[in-house]
Amino acid sequence: MKKHIILIVFAVFSISFLSSQEYYTVNGKSLELKTEAKGTIDLLWNIIDRQYRYFVRKNDIITELTNTKGNTKKFKEEYKVVLQQLSSDQNLDISKVNFTLTSLRRFINKYNLATNTSYSAIRNDTKLKTQLLLFGGITNNVFVVNPSNVVTPFFGAEIELFTENRFSNHAAFFNVRHVFEQDDFDYSETQLALGYRYRFINTSKFNIYGNVNFLTYSYVDTTVQLEENMFTERLSDGNIDFPFIIGLGADIKLSSKSFITLAYNEIFALFEESSDNFPIDFAIGIKFAL
Repeated sequence: MKKHIILIVFAVFSISFLSSQEYYTVNGKSLELKTEAKGTIDLLWNIIDRQYRYFVRKNDIITELTNTKGNTKKFKEEYKVVLQQLSSDQNLDISKVNFTLTSLRRFINKYNLATNTSYSAIRNDTKLKTQLLLFGGITNNVFVVNPSNVVTPFFGAEIELFTENRFSNHAAFFNVRHVFEQDDFDYSETQLALGYRYRFINTSKFNIYGNVNFLTYSYVDTTVQLEENMFTERLSDGNIDFPFIIGLGADIKLSSKSFITLAYNEIFALFEESSDNFPIDFAIGIKFAL
């Protein structure tokens, strides 16, 4: 089983994916922006402080697109004025351009194609991103019998998958973790899990999310007592479950491609019985954008 763990962790390390995010200086501030279109006019964007912000770049000059409300609470649509000025060399209709990533991208692509017939649009609608998490922590194995409430260490790795679009709050993940046995608690477990994650707070500096592990494969190695404690038997077994284990986590940004991750796992499960012990399952790790 240990060989299998090493192979899985090695496979996790072998996955790589290039990020399209870069830092740009806009009005004296350094902003991390994603490239949505690249041509005569570039379209840049990101979610900053929980708000979508859009920028265009032409002749190395970056201008922010805005759509503020006036005294009448109607949107001023300043972005249309900027786009009209930048595309004045082409006869393009600006009236139906909305202040959304899809609509802005469509207009910029149309302009870039008009100025360069060999222009090729960037397709970002379903661009898959990956992140690698290496973590360690402690647990009291709340879903198994643990009379003395012994806390044991664990370590693991995780791959997270999500898309860079309006659905980026949603993610799927696969992780593997190994719980070590202790002298006073003869129980070890290696678990593979598939799950879903939703970021209910998602900012440029940190995010907070909920997890659900809906499918697990657990390989357990322990000693069980038989016939009223007269005999003991070594048990090694694996099984597949659909426990729907609920947890919480947070990612705190360190750099453009790294985060500190804090997690409280195994708070409760919808379809798995827990012991009477209060759940202790805390982890800390470092996450990398690949």
